[in-house]
Amino acid sequence: MYVRDARNRDEAWLLDHIESMGLDETSFRSRDYVIAVDEESNARAGFGRIRVHKDDDNEVCELTSIGVLDGWRGQGVGAHVIERLVDSAEAEGFDHVYSLTSEHEYLAQFGFEGVSADDLPEQLQDRLEAKRESLDPEAVPMRIDTDSFEMPDRFRERFKAAAEAEPAEETEPEESPEDFGIDSEEATYKYDTGS
Repeated sequence: MYVRDARNRDEAWLLDHIESMGLDETSFRSRDYVIAVDEESNARAGFGRIRVHKDDDNEVCELTSIGVLDGWRGQGVGAHVIERLVDSAEAEGFDHVYSLTSEHEYLAQFGFEGVSADDLPEQLQDRLEAKRESLDPEAVPMRIDTDSFEMPDRFRERFKAAAEAEPAEETEPEESPEDFGIDSEEATYKYDTGS
């Protein structure tokens, strides 16, 4: 099991699972996501996103749209997705990251702490209000300093053992001309001889 950056061909898969899990797809960009993948079967097990909010004065980093597929829950997949996102945020120069979620108890295991809505950066105050109205009425603002993230050992052990689990197998789709916007029935090619 490992966590990698999402690829363009993951976009449809991500959107399907974001929708089915009722997660936030606002300003969707597949390049903002990471995906947990089983090395043996190549099955995708979970995902998450960094969303950067910019204004004239500063940038704020939010972790959002974190999901784990049913067959993979309880195996440390979400923990490793969050770890990768926090590490990525730190590598991009963020000293801390926020999350607006009703899963605040889960995030607290890693060192996230609750923040008053009034103490949120302005961009996230508006976002929290919108998220509560549309997706997650119980959303609570959380924050962690990127260098304070701690992965409990139990999650590391579960993640190592996750490859031995037998969830519903899901493999990478084979790429086709249609994935690149090519209609194979009507397409002509630069060097088509017409024969």
